[in-house]
Amino acid sequence: MNRASAALVKGLMRIGPGVLPFADAGSPELPMPRLLRLSLFQVTVGMAAVLLIGTLNRVMIVELGVPSWLVALMLSLPLLVAPFRALIGFRSDTHRSVLGWRRVPYIWFGTMLQFGGLAIMPFSLLILSGDTTGPIVIGQAAAALAFLLVGAGLHTVQTVGLALATDLAPAHTRPKVVALLCAMLLVGMGVSALAFGALLANFSAIRLIQVVQGAAVVTMALNCVALWKQEARGALPPAQDVDFSDAWRRFATAGRARRRLFATALGTAGFSMQDILLEPYGGRVLHLPVGATTALTAMLAFGSGVGLAIAARWLSRGADAHRVAGVGAVAGVVAFCALIFAAPAESSTLFSIGVTLIGLGGGLFAHGTLTASMENAQPEDRGLALGAWGAAQATAAGLAIAASGFVNDAASSLALSGTFGEALVGPATGYAIVYVVEILLLVATVVAIGPLVRFAKPPAEAPKEFHLVTSPSFNSGAMR
Repeated sequence: MNRASAALVKGLMRIGPGVLPFADAGSPELPMPRLLRLSLFQVTVGMAAVLLIGTLNRVMIVELGVPSWLVALMLSLPLLVAPFRALIGFRSDTHRSVLGWRRVPYIWFGTMLQFGGLAIMPFSLLILSGDTTGPIVIGQAAAALAFLLVGAGLHTVQTVGLALATDLAPAHTRPKVVALLCAMLLVGMGVSALAFGALLANFSAIRLIQVVQGAAVVTMALNCVALWKQEARGALPPAQDVDFSDAWRRFATAGRARRRLFATALGTAGFSMQDILLEPYGGRVLHLPVGATTALTAMLAFGSGVGLAIAARWLSRGADAHRVAGVGAVAGVVAFCALIFAAPAESSTLFSIGVTLIGLGGGLFAHGTLTASMENAQPEDRGLALGAWGAAQATAAGLAIAASGFVNDAASSLALSGTFGEALVGPATGYAIVYVVEILLLVATVVAIGPLVRFAKPPAEAPKEFHLVTSPSFNSGAMR
């Protein structure tokens, strides 16, 4: 029995790195235990995102009776911080603390911002709901401050955390490191969604305070564990007196960075417009039960995980990161076509396939663009490059989600009034028009990425089986 167990363990150790996509993300410079510990900052970012966009969104509208317009305004406040991610990354590149760190202080202060925002958030929401004797304007101001602090904190932690991971990981393991970090974000979101749902099943004001402030404590604890002994002290080059505008000009004019950021924003918008529409589409158009529409989140997460694993495998074998992102955009086009045709076909199976493909394409696209940003960043500009990527992605996602609601409502109103003809009178038309807009955005993304694929220098042993087919549209004028 002992021999059989030993043989089984040895066999698993031999096949693990080949089967598990992140098993060989570790390296002598960044061992797997240390990498997993560092990735905990992504768990706290995912937890904060679920708490803001999912849990508190529902709690404020349903349990606390806060007007929907005010909830939307509060949830949009973190978006104000997103464009400053490039500046945050630049500061972490050039900062030299007294203790000899440059990344750690920014992650620490980002953690403190998250902790402070989550600490005051439940009390401000209770005042905001009018369930107290205090003036409601105090609740509005405190809630706005809380959401702004949490948004600033999570953007700072994620931007500088990714830069720190890039500093620590050697070049040949970065694709798998990126995949692992993205996967940990999904893990944080999934586990947090289940935990918050279970803890707030029997809602009360006291329970809300306990859950949100408990999330603040967990955030502080996990980020402290993630930072422990990650960045070496006193091993940094001398501080450089570089102005942000000069650094941005140097970064934006090198390696077609502007086109890369433009393609990132286009693709992110193309994948994000459906975020608040999938479940209503499944319920209103395909008449799926609540349980089935709730499972859409699991389908998206599964597809994203598969996309991340495939991207990590391709990139570790020498595939071009821009090509991987382009394949993800093409997969998104197929996915949204499936969603559109699911309505006339009345096929829940086709709808499920489309949802899974959205996750797959989104995982490929996010991994490809993030890896491209890492690969094309100079060591002194890594924080700036990753901050710019995060700013483009977060801003585009927020604007796309906001625009999708307006487009859907306007298109549905026109369709029901007969503007598009009798054949298109129905609830599916508004959603279909949003999906068509997403298809156009993703096609534009492929066009924008094409010159980047040609511009990148091919690796010495690049595999030939993963080629994004170029078209005449790729020969359009270069965007610099």
